[in-house]
Amino acid sequence: MTRTVSQLFDLTGKTALVTGGSRGLGLQMAQALGEAGARLMISSRKAEDLEQAVAELQAAGIDARWIAADAAKEADIHRLADETLERMGPVDILVNNAGAAWGAPAEDHPLDAWDKVMNLNVRGYFMLSQRLAKKSMIERRQGRIINLASIAGLGGNPPGMQTIAYNTSKGAVINFTRALATEWGHYGITVNAICPGFFPSKMTRGTLEALGEEKLAAHAPLRRLGDDEDLKGITLLYASDAGKHITGQWLAVDGGVSVITGG
Repeated sequence: MTRTVSQLFDLTGKTALVTGGSRGLGLQMAQALGEAGARLMISSRKAEDLEQAVAELQAAGIDARWIAADAAKEADIHRLADETLERMGPVDILVNNAGAAWGAPAEDHPLDAWDKVMNLNVRGYFMLSQRLAKKSMIERRQGRIINLASIAGLGGNPPGMQTIAYNTSKGAVINFTRALATEWGHYGITVNAICPGFFPSKMTRGTLEALGEEKLAAHAPLRRLGDDEDLKGITLLYASDAGKHITGQWLAVDGGVSVITGG
């Protein structure tokens, strides 16, 4: 019997792991999953931030827990995956969100900063996806993986924004998503990406100050930046059975910026 829309979007009984989930876009996505009924494990490097985020989620009636881990380090990735499985059972939804950016002219960009961005934004996504797929998703023939990319991965930057490593890493995330989706589709695992535009956050604070929030908002067809609700819908679509026939895709959530020629 065909399910209703509310049944398709319902995540009751599902378990989700969200990296970089203690603030900003990660916390927003965790809230969306938890509000739809999922049990949550969130992770980031700082225990204090995680404690605060989990308290906020639990106050909203969401079953949430935390593990502090550095998603750029293999040992931490393995510990995060294994402890999550031990404490919460099989993971149904993985949100790869933890990320880093670095601003510098391409000709002077430090190599160690390049490696830091790539290790977290690309290598970390791969390691955690691989670990959870092998230990939880492949055997059960089900899983949802959501990768946070960016409209920065779709092309270059506006004048004044110099983030060559970040742009490169997010372009890699988009094709990582496509390649993984084709390999793991026969296991019942969907893999999709979200490409946010400018959202106020700790990571974007410097860029927004340098380029001007009002100027950036005015450049978007919708004349606004992203807010605390704008990733919830796409996150829930990718994570739920409402999106069970969607895989290998990316969607820009950017107020229309990426559809402007030279945008």
